[in-house]
Amino acid sequence: MKRMIRILSGVVFLAAVSAPLGAQTHEEGSPYTLEECREMAVNRNHALEQARTQIEMARYDRNIARAQYFPNISATGAYLYNGRDIALISDSQSAALLGSGDALQAKVTDLYQSMFGTIGDFGQRVVSDWNTMKAHFQGFLQNNPELAAQLMQSPSWQTLMQLAGQIDPEGFFAGLIPPCPDVATPVNGIAREIDQTLHPDLRNIWVGAVSVQQPVFVGGKILYSNQMASLAMELAQSRYDMQHAQILLDVDQAYWQIVSVSAKLELARAYADLLHQLEKDAAVSVEAGVLTQADALQIRVKANEAEMMRTKAENGLSLAKMLLCQQIGLPLETEIRLADEGTDVVPVPQAVEAKDMESVYADRPETRSLDLASRIYDKKALIARADMMPKVALTANYIVSSPNMYNGFQKSFDGMFNAGVLVNVPLFHGFEANNRYRKAKAEATLYQSQLSEAREKIGLQVTQQRKLLSEALEKLEMTDSNLSHAEENLRTATVGFEAGVIPTQTVIAAQTAWLQAHSEYIDAGTELQMAASRLSQAEGNTNSNE
Repeated sequence: MKRMIRILSGVVFLAAVSAPLGAQTHEEGSPYTLEECREMAVNRNHALEQARTQIEMARYDRNIARAQYFPNISATGAYLYNGRDIALISDSQSAALLGSGDALQAKVTDLYQSMFGTIGDFGQRVVSDWNTMKAHFQGFLQNNPELAAQLMQSPSWQTLMQLAGQIDPEGFFAGLIPPCPDVATPVNGIAREIDQTLHPDLRNIWVGAVSVQQPVFVGGKILYSNQMASLAMELAQSRYDMQHAQILLDVDQAYWQIVSVSAKLELARAYADLLHQLEKDAAVSVEAGVLTQADALQIRVKANEAEMMRTKAENGLSLAKMLLCQQIGLPLETEIRLADEGTDVVPVPQAVEAKDMESVYADRPETRSLDLASRIYDKKALIARADMMPKVALTANYIVSSPNMYNGFQKSFDGMFNAGVLVNVPLFHGFEANNRYRKAKAEATLYQSQLSEAREKIGLQVTQQRKLLSEALEKLEMTDSNLSHAEENLRTATVGFEAGVIPTQTVIAAQTAWLQAHSEYIDAGTELQMAASRLSQAEGNTNSNE
């Protein structure tokens, strides 16, 4: 039987581990390579999906922090209904205002009478005397008809009588007295307008405003918040890398476990076939009297053990494939075949140049996470300190309202613009900001201490994994040598048994040794692959490129 695993020189496995996973599409029916399994696990793992969501959330937080640089523009509208109207004067004052025209008219009438009363009395006396004199003259003419006839014939008398007929003393004096003016009507109208103004209709109020605020100085809080948001995004990426590295290691373990179990299954089948063939040869030898029945039974027991071993290997392979299917997102019952499964050779990692520890610290997501957390709390301390500093902002507003309070509360919209500077100086609040500043500084110190501890542990882990890789390589070389000796021993024992010069126990012992040597060689190859994967993770070579 050909060896299940051989050392291949020139295959740089560690470089393949650290290389980014490219976009690959699996062809139906073709075997799955390790790179395809890792890519499928990365794309379908729920924990990584959640970590990617955390990165997206951190990106939104960074955009939110950047928005603080821009002015805050807002528009506000409101409607208010009042059950009662508002009066700027009392009811008694309103009644006095509405009656001001009538009161003024009474005053004007009294003044008019005082000014023109004498002229009216004199005119009445003149009219009375004129009428009396006119009546006496008419009575005189009636008592002297001859004289009246002579006078009527005289042209001068006729002219004089015409002039006397035109004299109207009552109309003359009435023309001298002007009519009393009407001041009540216009004054009452003005009073009603004033009263309506002093009783504005404020039952329905509409208000609108547009405001602009631009921070000028807030103690550096906006700057530090943006820096902290950027660090938080890097921290989310670092945590994603940590989860990503662990998933790749889990997939590598499941993949090489399948390769190992598959190789042992082929080994169990070959061992069972070998024993069955030996069982047939023993039956012929028993009939020929060369072997005893006890020797044949001993071989049959070993053949049954080989069948049991093959059954266990088949079940183990089925379970190992189910685990890999679960990790890469395939149904558990999927029959998958791996590229390195069932082949005579398996790629063996070739040692690459060791990374210096500073590069390891920089590439390990754990140290990057602790360093970012420490820097985040430094920024948090600066933000807490900014809360103790004055804050200055520019503000501008445009306000409209109806009723129009800028023009007598008319039922129309009108507004005004204002601008100013807002200054807020914190004075005292129980030392809250100071305590938050000290707490953030303490948390930053805590993460710095954890970072130092993590660097020490990582250094120890890398050193240990490098030694384990070296030991695994030496173990593979030794098991390869042991396998060569076991194969030669089995060949010699088989030839001797067929020639009848080697007892049954010797052949069975040679077969058992051959089986053990093959199994140890398979385990050594798998262990070497896993040691390479663990070292790659320890040196931070499995980070994602997202």
